[in-house]
Amino acid sequence: MNSHLVLTILGPDRTGLVEAVADAVAKHDGSWMESRMARLAGQFAGILRVECPASAQAALESDLLSLSGRGLTVSIGADVISGEPSGPILNIDIAGHDEPGIVKRIASSLAALGVNVEELETSLESAPMAGHLLFCTRGKVSLPSDLSPAELIEALEKLGSDLTVDVQ
Repeated sequence: MNSHLVLTILGPDRTGLVEAVADAVAKHDGSWMESRMARLAGQFAGILRVECPASAQAALESDLLSLSGRGLTVSIGADVISGEPSGPILNIDIAGHDEPGIVKRIASSLAALGVNVEELETSLESAPMAGHLLFCTRGKVSLPSDLSPAELIEALEKLGSDLTVDVQ
């Protein structure tokens, strides 16, 4: 029987951090199932899902937590398998002028519509020929079965006169 874990990792970025985590997983016959990792403002941040033999779980967790000696904060949670999304999973792209509170307004609108955020990436990008920063978000969302993509687009575009929303 295997154990499934979800890890979050945070620490000052430097060479070898991913290797240290991968070494710990491999040492306990674990399998690196999926991950998302990034360098943000000099910090390394990652989330990953691993599988290991149940008999090795405690030792793996101990080795992962000992990475704090290398400056990493590791949090370990159980991989809770939930039901499939009730509606379709769609790609979403939103762009508009950057302003305080834009992410909160988008997140509040999605929650009010019953939309689940599966993945989300935000950035500020130079607006072509405009000379200011453009807020951009890309991700995947799961729609409830009673919400159409057109209704989602309409609700999000109401958040700002300059927001463009593309859903596929």
